[in-house]
Amino acid sequence: MIECLKGNVINIEPETIVVDVRDVGYLIYCGNPYRYEEWLNETVTVYTYQHVREDAIRLYGFFHREERRLFEKLLQVSGIGPKGALAIVAAEQPQLVVEAIENEDEKFLVKFPGVGKKTARQMILDLKGKVQELVPTLTHETGETGPLFKRSSTENEELEEALEALKALGYVDREIKKVLPVLQQNELSTDQYIKLALKEMLRS
Repeated sequence: MIECLKGNVINIEPETIVVDVRDVGYLIYCGNPYRYEEWLNETVTVYTYQHVREDAIRLYGFFHREERRLFEKLLQVSGIGPKGALAIVAAEQPQLVVEAIENEDEKFLVKFPGVGKKTARQMILDLKGKVQELVPTLTHETGETGPLFKRSSTENEELEEALEALKALGYVDREIKKVLPVLQQNELSTDQYIKLALKEMLRS
């Protein structure tokens, strides 16, 4: 298995990045390739997971080693494949995912694409008690003292849920912060907040 690749990011697409390692370009599938935008043409280390099927061999890439470990744990859950696991990790809040599993918080887990109540319950049944060891190292790995992606300080529950849904869709902190002032000016349902945020992001 390839532990990691260290090289220059030479191309970014909606689902993939290409890392040039000594004149060999590796195509790597990422939950949010645009995390690497500021490292375009710069040297970066990407932690990888090699997934082998009968019809394809793919490399999946992660910003932190602990994100990959969570991805591997999620693959053990019945009903979750690489695409679904990648979408969960792409939210950039693995510590919150671990906390939701340990606290049996189905409401939080079903916000991720492709995760319904049945899958959320299966995640809890399969992983509770098996992922809590990731929490201390998640903090250590990133050098932060809190979640990788902190919750908004707003007290608006609908807006809070909309922001978490946007993160689950792969939007990063700086993208959400740009539209947050517009969202805070309105009192809407969760779905309406999401639609408004997407509209503002397209406009900008």
